[in-house]
Amino acid sequence: MQEPRNQTQKAKILVLVFCFIVIPLILFFLAIRPAFADNTPKHYTDLTFPPLPEVKVPEYTRFQLGNGMVVYLMEDHELPLVGGTALIRTGSRLEPAEKVGLAGIMGSVMRTGGTQSRSPDEVNEFLEQRAASIETGVGEVSGSASFNTLSENLEEVFDLFAEILRQPAFPQDKIDLAKTQARGGIARRNDDPNGIASREFRKLIYGSDSPYARTVEYATLDNISRDDIVGFYQQYYSPANVLLGIIGDFNSKTMRKLIEEKFGDWKPGTKTNASLPAVTQAKTGGIFFVSQPQLSQSSVLVGHLGGLVNSPDYPALSVMNEVLNGFGGRLFNEVRSRQGLAYSVYGIWNPRYDYPGTFTAGGQTRSDATVPFIKSILAEIERIRANPISETELSYAKDSVLNSFIFNFEDPSQTLSRLLRYEYFGYPSDFLFRYRRGVEATTIADVQRVAKNYLQPEKIVTLVVGNERDISPPLSTLSPNAEVTAIDVSIPPPRSSYYSCRQVA
Repeated sequence: MQEPRNQTQKAKILVLVFCFIVIPLILFFLAIRPAFADNTPKHYTDLTFPPLPEVKVPEYTRFQLGNGMVVYLMEDHELPLVGGTALIRTGSRLEPAEKVGLAGIMGSVMRTGGTQSRSPDEVNEFLEQRAASIETGVGEVSGSASFNTLSENLEEVFDLFAEILRQPAFPQDKIDLAKTQARGGIARRNDDPNGIASREFRKLIYGSDSPYARTVEYATLDNISRDDIVGFYQQYYSPANVLLGIIGDFNSKTMRKLIEEKFGDWKPGTKTNASLPAVTQAKTGGIFFVSQPQLSQSSVLVGHLGGLVNSPDYPALSVMNEVLNGFGGRLFNEVRSRQGLAYSVYGIWNPRYDYPGTFTAGGQTRSDATVPFIKSILAEIERIRANPISETELSYAKDSVLNSFIFNFEDPSQTLSRLLRYEYFGYPSDFLFRYRRGVEATTIADVQRVAKNYLQPEKIVTLVVGNERDISPPLSTLSPNAEVTAIDVSIPPPRSSYYSCRQVA
């Protein structure tokens, strides 16, 4: 009697499964079948998208302390976090030529060395206990200091941030450690062929003695003393040289009061108006080679001096960039895909905010394809100068630039960072919107005009890092009577090693 009962139970289960699972699934697929029929795969050019949402800058407050310090506040209560960034009017380009590395070491030890009232270990422990961070540094054109904290710890973390910015200790042992780490970087700097290419290309464009191209050496590190570091700090770190931006979960009135409490009594000092280094192209034309016999491929850079971000032609140059670059760009399609000459290839007009940038094209290719690769890049540069681009290329390039515009405002902190940067370099706060309007107005004629005026084949410098034995045909075949200049990238030894060798001899 047990077996019929089990069979009856199984039958009931099957009926339930059919009624509550199978039938609903059949009805669901029947309902969506017309939708599937109407959405057959289409070519990407047939796709349509809704217009991008209007970009709006979040509300912010700007004010200036009596000592000259400029402050931006932007509230964002989405998460219980607060972050801040200070830009300081300084930079490695202002350090003495015989002490290259001074600014970077000062910027590093400013944080790692603790303050005049807290040791480095005390600072680290304080931040770790609160899951907070404070970082400092000095780059090529500015210094920086930043903090991030939970909003509940804002007051005490901001107190330490102000202390680090105003009262760094610069202990000798931390300076020595930073110099040792810098020496390690010097020893390893020829390990990466792309790094060699980038470094030596800047020297060819700006000149090896230019602040925009010079490199840290053992000798320049040896010239840096603690007095130099303290002197550099005192020269540039004063409230009149500081722009501070804070974003996050705070009340602006309370935050302003806190800022005035921590920075209001900081003595004004002298605002830096250091003259910027002059820039001219060091090498005009020429073929240069760095021998790296162990390589099986070549790193190639070709280009010349460029321009500024605030050029009225920058929007059209950005559209030109899109025509040349990316998966739909001419260089990718022709040099990489059709001719198969490159692993990577690009050509970029790369301006700077307050000094001329570069136009740089290049990439990586196998050794035996080096010369055809260079010729192909140069041919594409000449083609965009000589012939108008197509309407399709213009539309695609402008859409690419404009569609990426919204990502400049993906996070409120990006907007705040941009506001700080524009004020730092003296740009209008709506510069990015002016740029967008310029892109929208760009025509085919504009692209050809800027390509013809700004891309200058007669000034192009060519640099190759690779294995000379495997580069066939040789680089000398790039042009009639071409001369190839070898670049020595050997690292000058430390003076201590030199004296040791002298004593042993």
